[in-house]
Amino acid sequence: MHVLNEWTALACEELGIDPARVDRDRILDLTKEVAHGVARPAAPLTAYLLGLAQGSGTASEDAVARLITLAKNWECDSGAKLTDD
Repeated sequence: MHVLNEWTALACEELGIDPARVDRDRILDLTKEVAHGVARPAAPLTAYLLGLAQGSGTASEDAVARLITLAKNWECDSGAKLTDD
């Protein structure tokens, strides 16, 4: 995790983000659930969409939890998994 800590700090500095505002483990949980429950390419896209919502002030406090639940229930909700295509 040392490299991940260094990268997070460097990326935050580059983007002008306070690293204390980044819940790295929660975002990693989100992307893991989306990658496994929906499709691998959906994981970074979901993280980006969450960032857009957060930046525009439209992300609810429970947005990550709601997205994780959505990903865990994807196969049940959609009837099928997306392929990585």
